[in-house]
Amino acid sequence: MPLDTRELVDPAFFSRLDNIELRARSIVEGFMHGLHRSPYVGFSVEFSSHREYVPGDDLRHVNWKLFARQKRLYVKEYNAETNLNLYILLDISNSMECASRGRSKLHYGSALAAALAHLALKQQDAVGITLFADAVVANLPPKAKAHQLDEILRLIGATRARPASDAGRALHQAAELARHRGMVVVISDLFDDLTRIMDGLDHLRFMNHEVLLFHVFDPYERDLPLEGNIRFHDLETGEELMTHAEGVRESYLAAMTQWRGEVERECRNRAIDRIELTTDDPLDEALLDYFVKRSKSF
Repeated sequence: MPLDTRELVDPAFFSRLDNIELRARSIVEGFMHGLHRSPYVGFSVEFSSHREYVPGDDLRHVNWKLFARQKRLYVKEYNAETNLNLYILLDISNSMECASRGRSKLHYGSALAAALAHLALKQQDAVGITLFADAVVANLPPKAKAHQLDEILRLIGATRARPASDAGRALHQAAELARHRGMVVVISDLFDDLTRIMDGLDHLRFMNHEVLLFHVFDPYERDLPLEGNIRFHDLETGEELMTHAEGVRESYLAAMTQWRGEVERECRNRAIDRIELTTDDPLDEALLDYFVKRSKSF
């Protein structure tokens, strides 16, 4: 079922994000320090077109000559942004529909994508989004325009979860779409072949992107806080398994801990920040915690 994107934009939540931005601005701007190619903040020198002015647009980019002729405000737009290019890669495979406590991983990941887009656009950085499952499903290139967040939400809301996952293949395709050096944020549960996933992440690193991984779990998936007879249902294959929780918990948690450790080691070996989250973690607190930790590395 398509997401109701109105639920992804909570004014109170975004207000708290604005405070995070003020405390973490130097961190976010420092992600890709030294990559700016132009003195024009948020814009390149390659003119593309005009669009009508909307409140909040930078007055430095208003075409005053056009205003003198038509008595209407228009803003110059450009093909390539010169600040950070933020590429958000959101996993929409069916395993992301897991929702033991009412909020699915896909809803949580979508809200996280909206929050990161909001932060980037507030700083006049360019942001785009790619939705992936067994392949790239939809792509919106990075822009710093005023209505980019609306476009991102519209794309998320119009796309249904896919029944299968091939994250490795999809990440390779996404790397080909992310042509300009920048930051890539992957939001996924990574329930796929780890070697193929890391090959896809290597492709992104080879193209000189900085890569962040927000590794999202449902609390039941990570901790298995269940008792008695339970039915496991594979959201991608449809397979089901009946078992007794107490009989499998120890081995399940051991396997889960081992796998999470392997993912963490592989990411560290590639200088990829991995941020592990569960869908009951408050997003604003999770982002603030990450930005504070990030600041200590600069």
